[in-house]
Amino acid sequence: MDNREERRTVGGLRLHGRIWGRPLYWVEEPLPLVGVVAFGVIDRGTNVLQVRPTTLCPLSCIFCSVDAGPRSRHRQAEYLVEAGWLVEWVERVAREKQVTVEALIDGVGDPLTYPRIVDLVSMLKKSPLVHTVAVETHGAPLSRQLVDRLEEAGLDRVNLSIDTLNPGKARLLTGSPWYDVERVKMLAEYIARETSIDLHVTPVWLPGINDEDVEEVVKWALRIGAGKKWPPATVQKYLRHRYGRNPPGVREPSWREFHQFLERLEEKTGTRLRQEMSEWGMRYAKRLPEPYRVGQLVELLVVGPGWLRGEKLAVTPRRDRLVTLVSARNARPGEVVVARILRSKDNIYLAKP
Repeated sequence: MDNREERRTVGGLRLHGRIWGRPLYWVEEPLPLVGVVAFGVIDRGTNVLQVRPTTLCPLSCIFCSVDAGPRSRHRQAEYLVEAGWLVEWVERVAREKQVTVEALIDGVGDPLTYPRIVDLVSMLKKSPLVHTVAVETHGAPLSRQLVDRLEEAGLDRVNLSIDTLNPGKARLLTGSPWYDVERVKMLAEYIARETSIDLHVTPVWLPGINDEDVEEVVKWALRIGAGKKWPPATVQKYLRHRYGRNPPGVREPSWREFHQFLERLEEKTGTRLRQEMSEWGMRYAKRLPEPYRVGQLVELLVVGPGWLRGEKLAVTPRRDRLVTLVSARNARPGEVVVARILRSKDNIYLAKP
């Protein structure tokens, strides 16, 4: 993508700068914030909404399923979303679902890279349609000052993804020689012991790489007081993705192997790692309507570059959904194309001209 192409955008998407050799776009009104996986709001049929304000991440984890960070091989663009517009869409979706929600600030990057993360938490907490606000992070952007500001803003929980307590292995797994797991541990302990924010620890199990490390991480989480209100820890299953970073020699375990690993880990740590939805305050809820179906032909307005190479962002005629156009290198911003919907799960749309 040359400099001329990256500057071609339609209202609601504008070039904000460059980072790691890629254009960084600012997303704002009037672009809808439902329809793509990279940013916005995602509803998966429960009272928890995924809220995604940024795609940025300072780490290049060797197992990253979304190929985030400076060493990304597949991304062609990064995004930041205007905070007020994002909160408005959280409220729109909650009203449509007729439920108050937990806003889980997560993403295909690290949410704490979002420059207005404190403001976003504060605005969400003030909404009558949001009862809980949580944020996911690998911990690299954390500081004591940021923790204090997030507590003041009303943050309820930090989901901390920490995969080993070994400093050398932590630098290897994060693909970042500067990553300091001791510093992250110190800040995690501060959150658990000195603030009202709950801490939930979520290591990823990489078979043959960090089997014993996961056990140590769970025991550490219990020792420092994680889980004041919610469960103290869960373990994530390593998944191989087409566009992710898949370390050589590490295989994706079957679900049976994963549950057997969890069972052994529960015996060793004395804590349950396979929680019920009710333990999280989660329940199934009315889904946001899906106005477009697989196979349907839709006229789409191209608004700018998509997240991955070869993709474009497009908006539906009613401006109610964003759509990712694949195999669309020749489509230009401002152009209207007829496309066939290829995917519509959870209101995340892929289409092909």
